[in-house]
Amino acid sequence: MTTRLKREAILEVSVTDMTPLKAAATLRRSSRNTLLPKRLQYSPESEAVVKKKRSKTLNDTNTKREKQSKKNIKEEDDVGNSDEEHPSTSHIHGGLSAYELERLENIRQNKAFLSSINLFQATEEFKKVMRPKPSQRGLMRSQAVVKEVLPARKSLRLQNKEAEVLTLPPEPRGVLISEQAEPLKKPRGPLTMTPINMEEGSKLPPQLLKICSQDIKEKKRNLDLNGYCTALRNMRLTEDQVAKVVKDRIFSAAFHPCNSSLLVAAGDTWGKIGIWKLGTDWDNDGVLLFEPHTRPVSCMAFSRAHPTHLLSLSYDGSVRCMDVEKAVFDDVYDTDGLLKTFDFMSHDCSTLVVGNSYGQVAVIDRRTPGNSHESLHSMDPKTLRCVNVHPTQKHYFAVAGSRDVNIYDSRNLKKTNSRTVSQLSGHSLSVSSAYFSPCTGNRVLTCCMDDYIRIYDTSAMTTQPPLLTSIRHDMQTGRWLTKLSAVWDPKREDCFVVGSMSRPRRVQVFHENGQLQHSFVDGENLHTVLSVTAFHPTRNALLGGNASGRVHIFTD
Repeated sequence: MTTRLKREAILEVSVTDMTPLKAAATLRRSSRNTLLPKRLQYSPESEAVVKKKRSKTLNDTNTKREKQSKKNIKEEDDVGNSDEEHPSTSHIHGGLSAYELERLENIRQNKAFLSSINLFQATEEFKKVMRPKPSQRGLMRSQAVVKEVLPARKSLRLQNKEAEVLTLPPEPRGVLISEQAEPLKKPRGPLTMTPINMEEGSKLPPQLLKICSQDIKEKKRNLDLNGYCTALRNMRLTEDQVAKVVKDRIFSAAFHPCNSSLLVAAGDTWGKIGIWKLGTDWDNDGVLLFEPHTRPVSCMAFSRAHPTHLLSLSYDGSVRCMDVEKAVFDDVYDTDGLLKTFDFMSHDCSTLVVGNSYGQVAVIDRRTPGNSHESLHSMDPKTLRCVNVHPTQKHYFAVAGSRDVNIYDSRNLKKTNSRTVSQLSGHSLSVSSAYFSPCTGNRVLTCCMDDYIRIYDTSAMTTQPPLLTSIRHDMQTGRWLTKLSAVWDPKREDCFVVGSMSRPRRVQVFHENGQLQHSFVDGENLHTVLSVTAFHPTRNALLGGNASGRVHIFTD
């Protein structure tokens, strides 16, 4: 009541004593009454007025265009160039409104402007650059087999038939062997060297035997580090130097040591071996594909004493020798275990050391009859990933295990608990590879999954060789790529090459002091990770294999 009486008194005073303007300024009004005029600005009536003005403007524009078109039609009729009747504007545009007609006209003008500056063509070219097509050289993709269309399956209930009463078969008492399952390995004994990518009955090209039979003359290159880096910068990658050599992911690759030609061998996931002669006129751009194994070919090497021999090791537990002269794959070693790696233990390449995934090392002599080992030794109870023999002192070999690298003497091996000569410590995760330096063996190069490349000094062959260099390098390739491995350049003692996960894709060459010497990058022909890398023994050439079976060759 008190509040209401005060309001009435104020109103009486304002009406009698104050002017209307002062009263309007003095009176306090609620926010609801204050916002009322603003709402009237957005009322339906104001919107209708705006639309009316806009439509009037558009109609005026449309009227001018119609007058201009009628004038043009009249002029054409006067001249007599056309006797056809011109339809009305509403018939041409299908009764579109003036706003829609203006919108279409704007779209047409924008397209004309973009076409005049060649924007659409530039966009298509940019898409081609951003998504380059892989090289079509080498093995081509097999055409998809047309599947047979079978009738739709219907249940007995939908066919209005009674269910059949079935009885369970008796339990099997023996071991079931599936006849349709893929065999774990090829049959023992020699296999005919028949290319599976050529027509049935085709023979090997005679040039292959001629190339492999050449005498290997090692050229000594006494280049200093600056000259070596200059030679690396002169190596290029062209479209002709990329080819699909095998069908699936490459696990291993090697150069043939001949000087006159570049001959490459690569092994893939399913036991196939591809031979590629760069710059030849054979079928499939010089690629020959063979199938001597059934599981990944994890290691291969050409024999230095017999250039026509290529030894390959597979997860299927077999080691075979491709003899180009006899055109067969000889059976060298066969076991039920899973083999991982091998290396030659003699200068004539007649003795091998083979490592399996169970931490065992087998010594094999190819001169003895049969395909079994001479001796078997347990090294690491967990696993074994790489073995490598000293280049000059062949009785020493390095073994890369689960988290350590040990050097053994083959003259003092035992079946179990063999004594180590040296232990290369410092690895926190599994070691993928370990290699002696190619000339003197005074260095050991290791790659570890803790993202470090390490170099040890093994010149004195002490119990704990000192660590010289530790290089940070990304080793996390994932499950679909082959693990990265740093390998020495066989022509030098102090430089090595390794693939990279960095973008743009590249292959890097480092010095033993950890400095990067050169990065092989090519924006047009290199777009994938090259996990498997190797230098040519005598020439300035570098190969890299990826997960799709393609081999890239950088050469001068």
